Amino acid sequence: MVHLDALKLNSCRAAAFGAMAIGAVAFSGSAAASPLPLFPFILTPPAQSAPPQVQAAPPEQEHGAFEMPARLKRQVVSYPTHEAPGTIIIDTPNTYLYYVIGGGQAIRYGIGVGRDGFTWSGTQSITRKAEWPDWTPPPEMIARQPYLPRYMAGGPGNPLGARAMYLGGTVYRIHGTNAPETIGTHVSSGCIRLTNADVSDLYARVNVGTKVIVLPMDRHAENPAGKRS
Repeated sequence: MVHLDALKLNSCRAAAFGAMAIGAVAFSGSAAASPLPLFPFILTPPAQSAPPQVQAAPPEQEHGAFEMPARLKRQVVSYPTHEAPGTIIIDTPNTYLYYVIGGGQAIRYGIGVGRDGFTWSGTQSITRKAEWPDWTPPPEMIARQPYLPRYMAGGPGNPLGARAMYLGGTVYRIHGTNAPETIGTHVSSGCIRLTNADVSDLYARVNVGTKVIVLPMDRHAENPAGKRS
């Protein structure tokens, strides 16, 4: 009887041990798949997915370079005149500047001239030359346009552009411009403007004392003798 009870007790122990072994195996498998935290009382923030990549804004479309009309581009043309080589003649109505080179020829530049009511004519000479000139608008211009600056240092943003040639004791100049699209128009307050490239070319050719003839609106440089066209 005692032997039978011992056998039953050993069977129960074996079953219990087997159950524990199976449980341990199952637990170890789940732990391997999802390990328990070392310190379960410390809350770990949930993993965040990477933010979507932000696309760069497309570059702004660049404005194309201004294309000067062919007639306003600097060029050597036939130009018979009695004026001496080195003379400048301003053809106001046709918006041309002629630099006489002799032999019946001249270099012709496209220019911008005075708007209606601001054209002028006469003979002057270049009294001063300046590279990247400063700009001090005269009192008459300030009176008409009080929003203008009283002074602007020379540079690419200056409306006088890269070069300036001052005419006699007047307020007028032959100068460059940072607005090449105004060449060929009547837009200024009386000054003669060229592109920065053209005014730099002209500047290198002339000297202080160069004669400058500004023709009125009713005369053309093709008729230097003064005949009406």
